[in-house]
Amino acid sequence: MALIAGPTASGKSALALALAKRHGGTIINADSAQVYRDLRILSARPSIAEEAQAPHRLFGHVDGTEVYSAARWADEAKAAIDEAHAAGGLPILVGGTGLYIRTLLDGIAPVPDIDPAVRDAVRAMPVAAAHAALAALDPAAAARLAAADTTRVARALEVVRSTGQTLAAWQAERHGGIADAIDLRPLILLPEREWLFDRCDRRLESMFDQGAVDEVRALLAQPGIPVVAPVRRAIGVREIGDWLAGRIDRDTALAMAKLATRQYAKRQYTWFRNQPPAAWPHHQATECDDIVSIFAI
Repeated sequence: MALIAGPTASGKSALALALAKRHGGTIINADSAQVYRDLRILSARPSIAEEAQAPHRLFGHVDGTEVYSAARWADEAKAAIDEAHAAGGLPILVGGTGLYIRTLLDGIAPVPDIDPAVRDAVRAMPVAAAHAALAALDPAAAARLAAADTTRVARALEVVRSTGQTLAAWQAERHGGIADAIDLRPLILLPEREWLFDRCDRRLESMFDQGAVDEVRALLAQPGIPVVAPVRRAIGVREIGDWLAGRIDRDTALAMAKLATRQYAKRQYTWFRNQPPAAWPHHQATECDDIVSIFAI
């Protein structure tokens, strides 16, 4: 199985398509925003024309009203990998969501269901207060997590409050991973940062001009999408939503979305540079033909 990982806008999709066409592969999405059918443009999902050139799985198959998890994705990814192998093809996992990749390869921590009252109380806290509470109950997690990382701070706090055990302790008991059962050929794309950030900016400008605004308008008009739904956290949704509501103008929305994208790309860059196994190769090339020629398949 091939794995192409790296930050947003690093060229993963183009490489995956080139690799799939050369080896008869099936491209399997590992990006948490690209699972939602509502956001093809804003999440940079492959176009309809690109999807027609090779089999694609787990792209745009989840409704925005659904709460989608890494555990569900891992189960669906396993099925897609088995399907590709059964057809005699090459599964090509591609994406930038480190949690998804880690869950699939290393397994999932058996964290019990969180008490809804605990979850609601934690999610209602300002992030600074949540981080301070986490420091008292799980100092290691508080030291590891950025104080402004609302999602991860809340998750670590709700777990320790609800279960009495830290998230790290639960994660030490992971099970269900497939790393030992597959022949994995990974490649991490880490292009030069300024090139990456410039590409993020230009791509976002194109998204704003080519349908992302209409996507967000349609998404927010749907009934039944919770305020805390993961699809609402996709970069650009809040910014475009504020513009559509008249709270900011277009230029401000675009500038805010660019900043959020750069910050996200920076976090991904750091994660993929430091967290995967040291033996996983990194590559800075930006032309997919150059990379395909050295990809060991």
